[in-house]
Amino acid sequence: MASSFLCLSLLFISLSTAEAFLEYTVNRCVFNSTDLKDIEYIISCYFNKVEDVRFSSSVGRFIGYTEPGLKYAENWNNDPAIMAQWRVEKETYCQPNIDGLYSNILSKSAPPSVKLHSMTPLSSHHPAMLVCSVYGFFPSKIRVSWHRDGHEVTSDVTSTEEMADGDWYYQTHSHLEYTPKSGEKISCVVEHASLEKPLITDWDPSMPESDRNKLAIGASGMMLGLILSLAGFIYYRRKAQGRILVPTN
Repeated sequence: MASSFLCLSLLFISLSTAEAFLEYTVNRCVFNSTDLKDIEYIISCYFNKVEDVRFSSSVGRFIGYTEPGLKYAENWNNDPAIMAQWRVEKETYCQPNIDGLYSNILSKSAPPSVKLHSMTPLSSHHPAMLVCSVYGFFPSKIRVSWHRDGHEVTSDVTSTEEMADGDWYYQTHSHLEYTPKSGEKISCVVEHASLEKPLITDWDPSMPESDRNKLAIGASGMMLGLILSLAGFIYYRRKAQGRILVPTN
């Protein structure tokens, strides 16, 4: 399973009502596991949306980014009491919250949803391609395979990496290039921690209802056009036959 880069943040805002200046600090824990070595504690101080100064447990001191921030950083870095306080925050603030987050949220799993569709490959020695799109699963580790008449297909298969959706869920897509045969059964098989057994989705080569509707509408329009053309032709012929020709000298 690809490691997730996560951030746990608390926001404290204080407003100076006299001159309407906005000052706030952001405390956050950045981590990719519950191990203390994989956790970074960061506190940032902002003034009117500009970051003045920051403390990072990875650096071990304050860093100033503005003229006032440089002064704050110098004063705080030279104060042993302040430095001792912030250097232990990774253990006292971050680790307990991260442990709870992993046990209550990250340990949960979400089952995938599967959609099969066909497309024409751009360049291939096969005339057809199937795409198995898998959405909304967590954690990210997943196995997607193709089966043809009950046997796994290993050739002409390409798959994407598990892609994060930005909302804790993932998606992936697997492609199978193939030459259709009559009576064959092709399936996309998904194996995931959230599933008690593999999720098997069979490919139905029949035309989807939306495509059938489009075809029916197109055929109806064609028939209507033919009928109108035929009616116009008959009307023209009748008018031509009823016409009286006057000979001229």
